[in-house]
Amino acid sequence: MRKVVEEVSWKTVEMVGATQAMTRVQLGERKRRYKAAFIAKLSDSETEASEMQCWLDFSLKAKFMTQIVYEGFDQRYERIIAQLVTMIDGADKWCR
Repeated sequence: MRKVVEEVSWKTVEMVGATQAMTRVQLGERKRRYKAAFIAKLSDSETEASEMQCWLDFSLKAKFMTQIVYEGFDQRYERIIAQLVTMIDGADKWCR
């Protein structure tokens, strides 16, 4: 039972973190007319994803999750951050 609860709670944590990042990206999408505003929102998203990685680090050190679970989450957030950086670097392609 405890394992099921932990799995559900970590899925919730991941969903909340991903939702925060996606919300920032969607706000950035609305501001595509203004390159600086678009980049600012993407930068906010990158910060949120990095903050989530920090919480994952704390969770691992506190033994709230296994190394395998941690690595799965960390890899996902690394991909998200890489995509955001790519969008920031190529903002001219995204802005109208």
